[in-house]
Parts: sequence; structure tokens; C-alpha cells
Amino acid sequence: MITTAIFPGRYVQGADAIKLCLGEELSRLGKKALVLQDPFVNQTLGGMIAGALDGKIDFQVEVFNSECSDEEIARISSLAKAYGAEVVVGMGGGKTLDTAKATGAALKLPIAIVPTLASTDAPCSSLVVIYTQEGQFKRYLMIPRNPDVVLVDSKVIAQAPVRFLVSGIGDALATWFEAEDCRIKLAGNMTTRPGPMSAFGLARLCYDTLLKYGVLAKSACEQQQVTPALEHVIEANTLLSGLGFESGGLAAAHAIHNGLTVLPQTHSYWHGEKVAFGTLAMLMLTDRDPEIIDTVYTFCQQVGLPITLEDIGLKQVSDEELMKVAKAACNEGETMHNEPCEISPENVMAALRAADAEGRRRKLAA
Repeated sequence: MITTAIFPGRYVQGADAIKLCLGEELSRLGKKALVLQDPFVNQTLGGMIAGALDGKIDFQVEVFNSECSDEEIARISSLAKAYGAEVVVGMGGGKTLDTAKATGAALKLPIAIVPTLASTDAPCSSLVVIYTQEGQFKRYLMIPRNPDVVLVDSKVIAQAPVRFLVSGIGDALATWFEAEDCRIKLAGNMTTRPGPMSAFGLARLCYDTLLKYGVLAKSACEQQQVTPALEHVIEANTLLSGLGFESGGLAAAHAIHNGLTVLPQTHSYWHGEKVAFGTLAMLMLTDRDPEIIDTVYTFCQQVGLPITLEDIGLKQVSDEELMKVAKAACNEGETMHNEPCEISPENVMAALRAADAEGRRRKLAA
């Protein structure tokens, strides 16, 4: 059996990493950079970023336009070509970063990623999630190689609202469970081949790190302070989860997330929040040990992740609507089929209802 793992070229993390390292890292990749920033980054960090790059590399800033869609990728690609960019830089949240990755791949240029949130595991990966302009999941895109540089400034992460960090914890929480099911089934990871033991070891380390440091990291972020616990969780959310999902594999939790996007009520909730509930449903679907289920529900309650359908905007969701979610999660080609158990929309819907019922029971008992 041939196994395959893929990694970013370089990972840099720490307080003040943008000021101290960004110019140097980008200058290794080219002389002219198109810098794609989300609107918040542009408004709040634009001056600091410009100062970090001044005199080290020529650059042009462009502001991201809300969705990682085919239309937005085409717009940014056109701008990069017109500028003569030699490197594409993405700064901000997951969709901004994915757009930068897709643009760099389309133009065959080096890619540098600077997440200003620890809200998803997208930064390190070669996976791009394409949405419609209205925000509905459209397809996955695998670019030919992972980002050349991923640079994470822990001080910037600590300044962001804590909900972003918690959302990243929700995304990372799925990593080990999905990778483990892929390992059992010998299912392919994002390269289509099974992952090596290192990928599954990193996925487990991701889970253990979240349980050990998650609550402390949230407390630090609430105070906008960089502590060792916060550094550990930033690394788990960004690097360990990225390596674990990409080289270990995805399964039910992310398929359920994709299914949830068909309901407009969920669109105001973040990727990691929906993945977290997808993880709880996955635990019901795959007959996990009750002690593990209890551990995960308790952890979600401690850090403030969704444990009921109401928590992701689906308080009065009908069986008909929920069946749409289940059917979409079971679409041909979805990662749901990496599960080592019988898969059907009916089973997935039952798992969604069971996860919701357990969450409501726990809220009533609290």
C-alpha cells in the first residue's frame, strides 16, 4: 500500500511574527507581491503590514470581496497578472486565504498565507473550498502544492474576538475522529491515497492538545494575552489540524457541515461551529464509546461550541429540511463515504436528531 502526506513549505508562528519575519519570508519568494486582505485586516492592520513590508518587497494591496467563488478568484487573478505579481499573499480569514491559494495556483506563483484568525485549518493546506456567490458550498479544489509559507502572528490572533478561536477549535476537534475513521477504512486522504502513521499521530496530538489547553487558551484570548496555552491551541487549530485533515483524511463531520450549508438559516454561523455540531452527529452515527461522547460534549460546553441544532440557527428545523441536509451530506464524492459504517441519508438524519437531543438534555441538566 502506498501512503502519501503533504505539508506546507515553511511554518512560522509567534508574537510579532508579521513585524519581525514577514518581509524576510516574502522576499525569499519574489520581488513583487499581490497582497489580498479581508476588509477587517485592511482597516485595522493595513498600516502595520505596510510598515513590515516597506523596503523589503514591492507590493499591491487588494481587498477580498466576501466569498471564495469562481468569480472572485477570476477577479483577483486578473489583478495579479496586470500588476506582474511574483507572489500571491493571503491575509485574513479562511475564505480570503482560500482565494489567495486558488489565485496563486491558477497563475503558477508562490503562495504565502498569513492567517489573522485561528478560526480554521485552511492556512496550511492545498485544499480550497469553493462557494457560490451566495455562500453555498459548491466544490473542493485541490491546488498542485501547499502554500510556500504560512506565517501566524500570535499577538494578532489574541486581539481577535474569542469566537474566532473557538470556531477554530470546533474545526480542529473533528480532525482526529475523521482521520481515525479514514485509517480504519483505509480511505484516501486529500491526495486520494491513505495517509502515513505520522498523519494519524499528528491528528491525535491535535485532539489531545485541544482537550488539555482549550479552556485556558480561550481565557487568554478573552484577555487578549499571548500565553503558552494560547500558542499551543493556535498551533493545533492551524498546523496540526491542517496536517491531520489533509494527510489523514476527512469524513462525516465535514460532509455534514457541507450539508448544513444548503439551509440559509445556518449561513451566519461559522465553518468551525457547524463542523463541531457535525462532529457530535458523527459520534452518534459511528457508535463511539459513550465515554468519548461525554468527553466531547463536555468540552464543547466548556469552550462554548454548539451542541444543539438551535445553536446553529435550526431551532424549528423540520424533518424535510433536515433530510435535505442529510442528502447533501451523502452526495456522491462527499467525504461521508470515508466512514467505516453503513451510510444513508436516513442514518445521517437520525444522527443529527440524536446529537441535538443529547445536547438539549445536557442544557436542561446544566
